[in-house]
Amino acid sequence: MTLDELLADGAPPVCAILRGIKPEEALDVSAALVEAGIRILEVPFNSPEPLKSIAAMQAAFGDVALIGGGTVLSVEAVEQLHQAGGRIMVTPNTNPDVIRRGAELGLELLPGFMTPSEAFAAIGAGAKRIKLFPAARLGAAYVKAVKDVLPKHVGVWAVGGTGADTIGEWLAGGCEGIGVGGALYKPGDDAAIVGQRGRDLVAAWKATRG
Repeated sequence: MTLDELLADGAPPVCAILRGIKPEEALDVSAALVEAGIRILEVPFNSPEPLKSIAAMQAAFGDVALIGGGTVLSVEAVEQLHQAGGRIMVTPNTNPDVIRRGAELGLELLPGFMTPSEAFAAIGAGAKRIKLFPAARLGAAYVKAVKDVLPKHVGVWAVGGTGADTIGEWLAGGCEGIGVGGALYKPGDDAAIVGQRGRDLVAAWKATRG
């Protein structure tokens, strides 16, 4: 399953960022999000035992959701993610070596950028989607300005300060999707609460479609 296929099938363009999740929580929280309609799930590498969570989530939900890792900072981490069965690789920065290795392993790539120079470095290393981070401090107008010079096939995602209340603004500004962290999940949150936030987020996305 690719991200293109997932979005073409009508999945919301939302990546759930489960920073700080523990392996014993991962399946319940993932199940609640998948039931809510969210199909892209990321466990940042600075979470407790992230590879264990990713492997369990992939085994349980890999047929219906795109599971992977975030805050991937090294080539070694890329390889660990691949070995754990992860399918999407998210980074907070632009490291061409990391991006190239992810591309070589066939991972879906969502590297972080802030400047046009970083955006073009990520694209040159093999990314066809890039993630503006931290997005809230720059705003949707910044996305529009950057997209004016990017290749038309490159999708921009917004991460950092995003949520149900701003998804319409980001999509209207030209983003393909958003990643949502603290507005969706904080360490220790109950799966039922996360599921309700997921439903609210999906409803907000549907409202943007008219």
